Amino acid sequence: MNISRTLTGTLAIILGLVLIITGFYLYITLIYGIPILIIGIFILFNKKEDDIEKIKTKTKGGKK
Repeated sequence: MNISRTLTGTLAIILGLVLIITGFYLYITLIYGIPILIIGIFILFNKKEDDIEKIKTKTKGGKK
């Protein structure tokens, strides 16, 4: 697991939760807290980012 992805996702989730909790007192922070929480969860659990695709080369009549 990539350490930067784990750190970024965890910090985004914590920041989102803090903004949601403060959103009970200041409703404007809910606008920022919910999307940050969703993005943090997506960053933390995205496994496709680590996959490396092979480059397809043309073999017939093209340059290699």
